[in-house]
Amino acid sequence: MSTVIETEEHTALRDAVAALGRRHGREHDRAALWAEAGKLGYLGVNLPEEYGGGGGGMAELSIVLEELGAAGCPLLMMVVSPAICGTVIARFGTDEQKRHWLPGLADGTRTMAFGITEPDAGSNSHRITTTARRDGDDWVLTGRKVFISGVDIADATLIVGRTEDARTGKLKPCLFVVPRDAPGFGRRRIDMELHAHEKQFELTLDDVRLPADALVGGGTSQAEGRGGEDAGLLQLFAGLNPERIMTAAFALGMGRYALAKAVAYARDRQVWKAPIGAHQAIAHPLAQAHIELELARLMTRKAAHLYDAGDDLGAGEAANMAKYAAAEACVKAVDQSVHTLGGNGLTHEFGLASLITASRVARIAPVSREMILNYVSHQTLGLPKSY
Repeated sequence: MSTVIETEEHTALRDAVAALGRRHGREHDRAALWAEAGKLGYLGVNLPEEYGGGGGGMAELSIVLEELGAAGCPLLMMVVSPAICGTVIARFGTDEQKRHWLPGLADGTRTMAFGITEPDAGSNSHRITTTARRDGDDWVLTGRKVFISGVDIADATLIVGRTEDARTGKLKPCLFVVPRDAPGFGRRRIDMELHAHEKQFELTLDDVRLPADALVGGGTSQAEGRGGEDAGLLQLFAGLNPERIMTAAFALGMGRYALAKAVAYARDRQVWKAPIGAHQAIAHPLAQAHIELELARLMTRKAAHLYDAGDDLGAGEAANMAKYAAAEACVKAVDQSVHTLGGNGLTHEFGLASLITASRVARIAPVSREMILNYVSHQTLGLPKSY
């Protein structure tokens, strides 16, 4: 990629991660790859140097996930642990929370899941029913979450709940770190028709009692308005923009992986007197898929740049657009790649058939393409809401 778009440091990072991905490949051992990526500093490249991170941002972390995906070994928990949870704690956590969590999140020895989605609320924070109430110095959480990734391999889950505002009586979002072994914190694996190392879970919080310091950012007296009770909404959206950027990177890597398989096949597969890639009916759809992936990469780079520059408003718009563009490009690239290989595209040997289901994840999560179109029509174009 041109240095006008990507710095030499970013290109070097991309090359190094790509080499790591090639060593592990499609049949990788997730735990081994996660450990090596952490040891090399890739998992915490976005986290502060003082806590063992690389001091970079979403630009660097998204490169890591994209290149691992392009090598056939994406690490989905990167979207959650360093990107969402690490970012929220680095920006809003107390000093003790930062010391306790960030070094482990940075080197991969600790992992954190993220719980926002609920059965009847989706990701609509205004309809979240998980509540947190004060009981002496403690917090008591009650509620349910669904489609939460990697809870079984996480040391804790960052739970989005709601608590009553003492001044207005209205419910407001707050974020809590819930240890995996907390009494009353249960999980049930959801049986998914999706081949992924990271499993999905339904969570129940049955009067889970937490100490006061489980609230991200501490109490309302924290400086700069970053206290946990008064800054939950700010904390939440600070984590959702990285989630969208990283979902875009996840989709880009998958799309590139599928396209590379199809291009290699079209170059070598010969029917009659020429490789099938010489025929425009094969070549042009692959070229179109490449173009759409490259366009989505540019928007992802823009979103990461805006976020790292501190432009949360601009990053929100760009991150949504990047997620939308990358998801659409990924689905099309996978579909065309499978079609290019014909029957071989559905065999285990070529590793594409499972991507038909996996590629749709970015269209659905963490927010559907329809909700992104709503966002752009309302926030960018200024059109009236229909809801």
